[in-house]
This record gives sequence, structure tokens and C-alpha cells, in this order.
Amino acid sequence: MTSLSVEMLAADPVEPITSAGHAQLGIAVLAGIAVIVLLITKFKLHAFLALTVGSLALGAFAGAPLDKAIASFTAGLGSTVAGVGVLIALGAILGKLLADSGGADQIVDTILAKWGGAGPQVPLQKGGGGRRAGGRAMPWAMVLIASVIGLPLFFEVGIVLLIPVVLMVAKRGNYSLMRIGIPALAGLSVMHGLIPPHPGPLVAIDAVEANLGVTLALGVLVAVPTVIIAGPLFSKFAARWVDVPAPEKMIPQRPSEDLEKRPGFGATVATVLLPVVLMLAKALVDIVVDDPETTVQRVFDVIGSPLVALLAAVIVGMFTLGRAAGFTKDRLSTTVEKSLAPIAGVLMIVGAGGGFKQTLIDVGVGQMILDFSKDWSIPALLLAWLIAVAIRLATGSATVATISAAGLVAPLAADMSTSHAALLVLAIGAGSLFFSHVNDAGFWLVKEYFGLDVGQTIKTWSVMETIISVVAGGLVLLLSLII
Repeated sequence: MTSLSVEMLAADPVEPITSAGHAQLGIAVLAGIAVIVLLITKFKLHAFLALTVGSLALGAFAGAPLDKAIASFTAGLGSTVAGVGVLIALGAILGKLLADSGGADQIVDTILAKWGGAGPQVPLQKGGGGRRAGGRAMPWAMVLIASVIGLPLFFEVGIVLLIPVVLMVAKRGNYSLMRIGIPALAGLSVMHGLIPPHPGPLVAIDAVEANLGVTLALGVLVAVPTVIIAGPLFSKFAARWVDVPAPEKMIPQRPSEDLEKRPGFGATVATVLLPVVLMLAKALVDIVVDDPETTVQRVFDVIGSPLVALLAAVIVGMFTLGRAAGFTKDRLSTTVEKSLAPIAGVLMIVGAGGGFKQTLIDVGVGQMILDFSKDWSIPALLLAWLIAVAIRLATGSATVATISAAGLVAPLAADMSTSHAALLVLAIGAGSLFFSHVNDAGFWLVKEYFGLDVGQTIKTWSVMETIISVVAGGLVLLLSLII
């Protein structure tokens, strides 16, 4: 679910690195995915190695020169690590500061006290898979928090900010990890795919010349029931299908008892929300000012970029969290150093997922889907959803699917009303979220953070994404009959 391909797709299309026909490309895609799944599940190969081998196998089956296949994979890995990797690292530092200072404990204790129902001391239900008897409001609290925080954030930024809190709440409150993790992921994903100012919806709005305000209003109307169904409601089933504890290596550990004091709840929350506020401010300035040459917009474009916003939160956190807890300069340095080691494996796996995605794009799979879709004779909204679904399945990127589908169906919006043009954007966004699998960097991010295997990730995360796509697409079609 990466947002790294906006500039690439906005530029002139790149010639595929192979001249293979559509049939050969289709077989190559299936073979590449099969190699990855087989290596991980049957031979227990590390996901980073499996993705690397699978990418080269994809290029070979597609008839691409090996040197060009390698170049595509390394370029995709590099761009993903350059974009997502820095965000993961900054998020890990912020998470470690939260944990070691006691700030994360402060947030978790407050959440459990406010929404935890009968409290941590309630005995676990027999056969409940670790789920608490009380605290039924917790999944709803998590989806609300994730939706609000995820409004201006890239999906990957939301993950690194929220997941440590989700894991701590699950561990400390004896909740099923999936029961509260799925609602948080659903909130982030729905915001990413349907609601401006995320890059996919914004580019689609521009491509079909839709009204941003109308799209935002209808997007919220579609997003609310979608996130309820895919989040709190689906999480009941996900918790039964996959009953796993929060992975110990990813849970921020309780701070040692030598702390002078814990940071206040207000200061802790303000630090966590700082990047959210900065990115949201950038989005609002972009909408209101709408002139890239003005000093105001240029300033906010800088301070509201994900890297600068998270970096600012880390620097502020050193004072509001670290120094507030009595950390010395040496201890702050040690905290930062220790935060980076656990994410090395996650970083390489996510990067390799980006390499596989780039190989798919460079061999011409996205163009193959677009060529197939030109002759489909179905309603415009359904056509837009299906094209986005096909490109999403093939390339793994929601943003790639959104931009490609928007470019193809844009001429259809010429005769549409304002509301239907907005619905066209939402249909594309809904289709772009369909069934995240092994070619999506987001798939591997969720898998590693939650400590799942490939099968468990498909049964939870991938199914959740499919529910979001289908429910949102259905609501868009329903609204098209009403308005």
C-alpha cells in the first residue's frame, strides 16, 4: 500500500523491460507469486530472500534480461527503503522514547481506564483466546483513534505511530490482538484509499476533474459504514480465525523503575499527534492557498512532509518524553541506538516487497491490465472499480492502481454530474484496496509488526482489505442510484 509511485506514474510511461505477450506476462506473475509463497511456507525461507528470488523468477518467466530484472528489483527496493524506511526508523525511535520514558504506559493506562470495560483484573473467558470479558468498546475506540490519526497520514506513518500502542493495549489488557488490531488497520486503510488529502485520491480527483469538497463529503459518507464493517465487526471473526499473542519483540517494554517520573498524558499525546497536526496543516494550506509559488505553501510543504513531521516529533519527544522522565544525554543516545536494531528485518522485507512491485511494473503488467480493460462494456463506476482491482492485484500498490485507473476512465467523467464524478474517484479508491498480498509492501509491514505467518496475514489483513474494497464499492454504486 505504498505511496511511492505518484511521481513515477505522473511522468511519461516507461518502456517495459521485456517484449513478452500478455499470456506470458500473466503466467510470469502467477509463477513469481507462487515461488514466493512456496519458499516461505514450504521451505521456511526468510521473506526477504523469498521476495528477492521471486522477483528474479518473475523477470525470468517474463523473458526480461536478467540484468534489467535485477536493476528493477534494486530500484524498487531502494525507493521503498528511501521513502518508507526512513519513516519506519523515525517511528521506531519515537516508539522507543514513548516506551522507555513511560509515556506509552501513560497512554495505555488511560485507554484501558476509559474504554477497558471491567478492567484488566476480569478473568479471561474460557476458550476466549485471550480476549477479555469486558471492554467491548475497545475495538470501537481503536478504529476511531486510527481514523482520526490516519486522516492526513501516509499508511506507513500511521502504522509506525499506532501499532506499538495497539500491541501494548493487547498485551496489558489481555485482548485478542486481532480484535483491536484489525479495527486500527481498517481505520488507516480506509482513510488512505478514500479520503483526500492522501495522494491517490488527490491525483484521481485531478485526473477526472472532480470537486474536492464533494469528494471529501461523499468519501466520509462511504468511509463510516465501511470502516465499521471491516473494523470492529470483522475483527470478531478475525480473532477466531487467527488467535495469536502480541509478538514480544515488537512490544515496547515497560520502562525500568529508575525513572524520576512519567511524562504527563497531555504532553505524551501532543507529541504523538504533532506529525498528524503538521501533515493536516499542510493539506489544509494546499487546499486553501492552492499556489505552490507562495511562501506560505512552500513552508507548509516542508514542515508537513512525512519525514520532517516525524523528525520534528522525535526531536520534541526527546524533551517532552525523555527529559521529562529525567533522561540524561547519554541515555537519550542509548535509547535511539537501541530502537533501530529490532526494525532491521522489517525494513529489508518491506524493501524487498517494493522491489517485487517495481519488477511487476517494469515488465509491463500494469499496462497489460489497462490494455485488457479497454474493451470492457460495463457501467463507468463498476469499470473504474474493476480496473483498479486488477492493477492492485498485479502491482500491489494502491496508489499505482488509483492513478492508472483514473487516467484510463477520466474521459468518462466528461458527461458526469459533480456528484457522480466524485463517486468515480471513490470507486477507483475502493478498487485500489482490494486483497493486499505478497506483492504489497504493506502486507509485509503488517505481517512483521503483528508476528503473523503468510497464511494468517492473508486470513486477517488481506480479507479485511477485500471487505473494505467490496463494501465501499457497493456503497458507491448504491449512492449513484440515489443522487
